[in-house]
Amino acid sequence: MEPQDAPGPSFTFAFQPIVDATTHEVFSYEALIRGPGNEPAYKVLEQVSADRLNVFDQRVRVKAIVLATRLGIDCLLNLNFVPQNVRSADSSIRTTVDAANRTHLPIERIVLEVTEREVIVDQASFAELINEYRGLGLKVAIDDFGAGYSGLNLLSNFQPDQIKLDMSLIRGIERHGPRQAIARAIGQVCFELGIDVIAEGIETVEEYGWLANAGVRLFQGYLFAKPAFEAFPPVHYPKTVQPLAMEKVCDEPLAHE
Repeated sequence: MEPQDAPGPSFTFAFQPIVDATTHEVFSYEALIRGPGNEPAYKVLEQVSADRLNVFDQRVRVKAIVLATRLGIDCLLNLNFVPQNVRSADSSIRTTVDAANRTHLPIERIVLEVTEREVIVDQASFAELINEYRGLGLKVAIDDFGAGYSGLNLLSNFQPDQIKLDMSLIRGIERHGPRQAIARAIGQVCFELGIDVIAEGIETVEEYGWLANAGVRLFQGYLFAKPAFEAFPPVHYPKTVQPLAMEKVCDEPLAHE
């Protein structure tokens, strides 16, 4: 059952896998909103007024859970989450948890993704709220990490289960020394805090190769699989590198190429 008073555009989802390059297994699927004819997300979202965003946001996650369970998901499910304030976040999370319970999807498989830019101002209250639900097994990811200004400061107040490195940091990283230094620093901090690092937007073997040999094991991007409309796509695993453990490379000197 969707949230009450939930008008808005018709929509469905495409699913893109997040893969573990060390085991060649799908770690999670991210549900990406699409129009009913596979129109891109912005075509759907431009039809949603600002005052209806919170209700629509809840409706999106409920429908994503229903479709993912219908497709037989057997791993994590990453769902985008847009908290406007602590009160709306509480309502949104409860709706998501209720949907998981109704569809018999274990709460432990739900990952709420919020971007670094969108983490609400009252981080302490938000972290307290999130930690209540994490007690039930719910997971949280920070998307587009490294794109904003809060970055590592955010991690001092709020430790998510996952971070997803922003594509602007990833693109061409194999030949960009400063980006390499930043990626290593983020990786080291997350390793020590027990946070999973996901490199998203991977398009080339060279990007994948550098990141894998820097200790990243979780990847998302066209190199592995494009989003599939209302389906889970097949995955291609490049065989050019053997990923190493983070602790084996975190002290290596920076490689300028």
